[in-house]
Amino acid sequence: MGSDDTGDRPTRSTRRTFLSASAAATAATAATVAVPALATPANADAPPSGPGRPLRTQRPDRELRELLRQVDQRRIEAIVRRLAAFGTRHTLSSQDDPQRGIGAARDWIFARLQEYAATSGGRMTVELQSYIQQPASRIPTATRITNVVATLRGTTSPNRTYVVTGHYDSRVSDVMDAVSDSPGADDDASGVAVVMELARLMATRPTAATIVFAAVAAEEQGLYGSAYLAQQLKAAGADVQGMFSDDIVGSSTADDGTRDPYAVRLFAEGVPTAETPAEASTRQSVGGENDSPSRQLARFVGDVAENDSTGMRVRVIYRRDRYLRGSDHISFLREGWPAARFTEPNEDFAHQHQDVRVQDGQQYGDLPEFCDFGYIARVARVNGAALWSLAQAPGTPKGAIIVTTDLTNNTTLRWQRGTEPDLAGYEVLWRETTAAEWQRVIPVGDVTEVSIDLSKDNVFFGIRAVGRDGLRSPVAFPRPGS
Repeated sequence: MGSDDTGDRPTRSTRRTFLSASAAATAATAATVAVPALATPANADAPPSGPGRPLRTQRPDRELRELLRQVDQRRIEAIVRRLAAFGTRHTLSSQDDPQRGIGAARDWIFARLQEYAATSGGRMTVELQSYIQQPASRIPTATRITNVVATLRGTTSPNRTYVVTGHYDSRVSDVMDAVSDSPGADDDASGVAVVMELARLMATRPTAATIVFAAVAAEEQGLYGSAYLAQQLKAAGADVQGMFSDDIVGSSTADDGTRDPYAVRLFAEGVPTAETPAEASTRQSVGGENDSPSRQLARFVGDVAENDSTGMRVRVIYRRDRYLRGSDHISFLREGWPAARFTEPNEDFAHQHQDVRVQDGQQYGDLPEFCDFGYIARVARVNGAALWSLAQAPGTPKGAIIVTTDLTNNTTLRWQRGTEPDLAGYEVLWRETTAAEWQRVIPVGDVTEVSIDLSKDNVFFGIRAVGRDGLRSPVAFPRPGS
């Protein structure tokens, strides 16, 4: 259950006007908030004074704590070692050899996910999602690309969808070498292990929204598998409200030997990849470069996944991905969906994209012996906390706008009411324009419009939904409208 209680009293008695309006509007469609003028904080690093209360993180409830406790490091290690033992999982390697190559890995992942689905009471289904990729960059001949996809259908909001992927293909120094041993333990058996372990644990637990667990192919050749997965979800009309790529999450040790075993990086873009010229023009006039849906998703992860149940710090990186590189979340960004990429805090490039060899006394190659399986388990807990909280909370509010029909020094916000049966109401969040994180929260009840005595010129606003169990959605960043 989240720690923000919509019944908490504000910190200053002068906000009684707001409390009365909010309480009276619980079952209505609009509210008006009268608040004192915004004061400049004495300490620039402190939360600003003003309406609402300082933001607090969402604490995991007992059900989530139990789920995270059951993440099994030994199972994760067994998955990584088994995938590495297929010799190579290169996209162009054998698809029909039962022991070696990408086809053998595909079939093994499929069989394991089917075992997990058998425990779900029919809620989880597993498919081999295939197509023929015609010759293209890094694909010299027509090649079958196959994703292994397990879908856990939501019980009350099945069209609202969250996706987590790891890519099961691998490579060595020459990206076209489909013959040499390419164990791909860190890149990216580690990510596949995260996906599979979460699928195992969540199969037995009903979720309100749908979660897609996917081992995707052909990432190393150009994100082909994830692009096809995203296209299929788009064609099916899925409302994808969040996606995570787990790519290279197997080690916390850098190439100089330094370790950071309790942190994971989360890359999240600012300006949306799919932004249209009209959307760019609006953004330039109102701000919001740091308020893309993907940035809101990343803030949500920090809110629900930095706690004693994960033992991890989420370091959000304000980039789409590592410098000049990319992973499967980009396929979802191109479709206009919020997406971000988890990866380890420090990389050792001797164990990525390398031929397996000993050179000058140093072992090269992406071998299981260089993975930290306890670390992968903690990354799985971060993913689990985020996915479970997303799937059990109400969805991100839609149609969020700042009303701009009249120029005023207050701010009127409007949004569409969600259809979730457990929806309790909404909260308005705000922060200084120079702040990276939301700073204050104002509970406004079950309404779809609210006026706040703060100027939209001076601060940023957001809106999030609250469920009856206290779980909060990611924040929707409002755009100008009428």
